Amino acid sequence: MGKFLVILNVYVDSRRLEDVVEALLGMPEVVDLYEVTGSYDVVAVVETDSKESFRSLLVKRILRIGGVKETNSSVILHVHKRAGEAVEG
Repeated sequence: MGKFLVILNVYVDSRRLEDVVEALLGMPEVVDLYEVTGSYDVVAVVETDSKESFRSLLVKRILRIGGVKETNSSVILHVHKRAGEAVEG
């Protein structure tokens, strides 16, 4: 079974940014974490083994972090290039 990868955009109460980042840093499913400009404050790349496990992580853990106001998820359908290298398959 392949990996289930999601780009998760997180809109945060600015007073709680450090708390949100700290909570996300502690989640092994969050494989990359960026503080960004634009419509959202934090972008996380999340890796789980299924759609159901991602939903559980989102509903039971991420959306319960104090300071998380809104999220927007994009499921990665196919990886063409990663870490500067083309991905075959």
